[in-house]
Amino acid sequence: MKKDNSAGKIGRSILISVISLLVYSISLFPIIIGSYFVLILIKFNQIWHFVLLPFLIYIGIITTLFFLVIISGIFIYIFKIKYEPGTYEYNYKNKMAFNWVLICFLYTPIRKIFEIFLIGKMKNWYYRMLGMKIGKNSLVGGTIIDPCLTEIGDNCTMGLFAIIYGHIHDYEKGLIIMEKVKIGDNCVIGAGSIIMPGAVLENNVKLATGSIVKKDQVLKKGKVYGGIPAKEIKIKNKRK
Repeated sequence: MKKDNSAGKIGRSILISVISLLVYSISLFPIIIGSYFVLILIKFNQIWHFVLLPFLIYIGIITTLFFLVIISGIFIYIFKIKYEPGTYEYNYKNKMAFNWVLICFLYTPIRKIFEIFLIGKMKNWYYRMLGMKIGKNSLVGGTIIDPCLTEIGDNCTMGLFAIIYGHIHDYEKGLIIMEKVKIGDNCVIGAGSIIMPGAVLENNVKLATGSIVKKDQVLKKGKVYGGIPAKEIKIKNKRK
């Protein structure tokens, strides 16, 4: 039985590697084709050709990143690579755990790209392809670890370096625990804040910079929260 389990684990690990290699390789085709035509048109036998080279390299990098985002997003969307809330054994035989690992391979490089390049509309498009619900006029400036477990309403702002988690690990028991995070309408998430799995921010909540929202914590409608862990901040009305 142990040999069978080991063989199955190796087989699924190879499958994940092959899928990742396929997606990344397809993403490189446009720049390979483009480079081929550039080499046909430009012989690099004059000085100005070499002056042009850094610009061509820059365009090549941006083009590669663009197609990596597009192709990985389409692949995940078409094959419906998602995982649902629940507690699962951290084992490749488990479909949800397998999908989570595959998403890590495909999505993590893109997530790092989004941390460097602030491309709002494409970022929202990509998150939607991964199953995230994003309302109108919402700006996601931080990091979404589990897009398919995250929901953000209309007119929300998420500051830079804020992080929303949809899962945690129980390494002692070999489990992965996944829960949805729901952000209501008109919410503000301060820069550097951390929101843990199962948390709910009701409508019109403001979360101060650097705060931590605990697992399964509910922030009530129209309130202001801050601190570690996040607690309600009483706002005194200014008298005229």
